[in-house]
Amino acid sequence: MSTAIAHDDPLVIGTHTLASRLIVGTGKYATYALMGEALERSGTDCITVAVRRERLTDADGNNLLDHVDTSRYTLLPNTAGCFNADDAVRVARLGREILLGLENPGADWVKLEVLADTKTLLPDPVATIEATERLVADGFQVLCYSTDDPVVARRLKNAGATSVMPAGSPIGSGQGVLNPNNIRICMEYLKEGDPDYPVIVDAGVGAASDVSVAMELGVDGVLLNTAIAHAQDPLLMADAMRHATAAGRLSYLAGRIPRKLYATASSPEEGTITARPR
Repeated sequence: MSTAIAHDDPLVIGTHTLASRLIVGTGKYATYALMGEALERSGTDCITVAVRRERLTDADGNNLLDHVDTSRYTLLPNTAGCFNADDAVRVARLGREILLGLENPGADWVKLEVLADTKTLLPDPVATIEATERLVADGFQVLCYSTDDPVVARRLKNAGATSVMPAGSPIGSGQGVLNPNNIRICMEYLKEGDPDYPVIVDAGVGAASDVSVAMELGVDGVLLNTAIAHAQDPLLMADAMRHATAAGRLSYLAGRIPRKLYATASSPEEGTITARPR
């Protein structure tokens, strides 16, 4: 089941069109069988895959790609685990070669992660901009994992990024969207003169409410992994994330009422029916 909404436009990222606004990672699941069912329940049609060689095969020798229907999902290779621009570019090219062999449409894009350190897993902005420029020159459509810094976001777009993906909070932290105002400013900067430019919250969500909050800000999509894979019931959480994505998007499209300091009666005083005196 898809998160697509009947009167909503699909999510367009570069040359890729997605029915669901939820992108789901494939890491951290207890088994590949559980992963496959969770992906199904999430309604996603785009999944991220870490392409470093050691991450494709589990301890029992099972290959992740043997458990993914590559005709159903568009794969989004990512450079998770890279800490400098050279490694990120190399891993991105490796991912392209793997997906070209699978004849999957995801071969021409990459989710770029260039991390600064292992403690925070925050992106290195300088190395990320460098890697973006190099990968764009090499023909990639680059989706950039970034902090929620609006200035960095604008520099990444100027470097040629197809999408900028500001973090709601640190990877795997489950803290949700810590700074909604920065996300709003990121969107303002990125969509100035280009209202269809895709902005996706990537990382940090822990519950369905976090996804709804992100979508209600007006972002174009949410990318998550740990929130489903490490939930006590991953399948139930996958269902919740599917519904939360749709609910948050609908709420944004509907337009919330203004916040007010004081109460406003739901029933108007004028025009009400009053009992006639006897």
